[in-house]
Amino acid sequence: MRIVGVIDVREGCAVHARGGQRRAYAPVEVAAGQRIDGDVRSLARAYVEVLGVRELYLADLDAIEGRTEPNRDLIASTSALGATLWVDAGISTLSRARLVLEAGASAAIVGLETLSSFAHLEEICSTIGGERIAFSVDLRNGVPIALPDVVPGTWAAADVASRAARAGATSIILLDLACVGTGSGIDLDLIGAVRRGLPGVTLLAGGGVRDDADLERLASAGCDGALVATALLAGRIELGSDR
Repeated sequence: MRIVGVIDVREGCAVHARGGQRRAYAPVEVAAGQRIDGDVRSLARAYVEVLGVRELYLADLDAIEGRTEPNRDLIASTSALGATLWVDAGISTLSRARLVLEAGASAAIVGLETLSSFAHLEEICSTIGGERIAFSVDLRNGVPIALPDVVPGTWAAADVASRAARAGATSIILLDLACVGTGSGIDLDLIGAVRRGLPGVTLLAGGGVRDDADLERLASAGCDGALVATALLAGRIELGSDR
């Protein structure tokens, strides 16, 4: 089971995501016994050097919300730690995907929340290669979060995931923002449905992961990995040699 350590950044500060209410996110003060005080690089080092995390997920919330361009310096410095780096920075165009990858990201994440059309996702995947593109099915309480006219109202999360895979994305992330940081558990039925429909994609889940038992449930449902912050930093999940 792949464990991906999550770093949410708002206004240059590493913040603790909770329930998708971004304006209320508070700075991360302590992680894995280390003083962080909102410093992004300190949090990244705690993941990699203290906890032994091999993959990081960097969410540039300012770029996602359209207030800034992706923070290239932050991507580069995080990438320099040597972990595989997934970056979500409001990517909905080919030029922004290229910017993120050139800055040092291992994979660029195109999120449903900011996607302007699936035609753009197809262009990104066909030009860059779908193996470097992940698609995040952004949800709130299981309901897809999308700009007007991007997703038909009749589509469920599994339909969105299937459309993204047809566009060329080889990795799918199921991310429920309402569950992030809450320890509320995971939607195993959704994960199972997506896995059955898309047996060949890399499938990751985020939001609500509580402990090792949840990781075992995810694996049993067909998930390849999990995005984790709170449970990992609080010591409720310990990385073993088999991970």
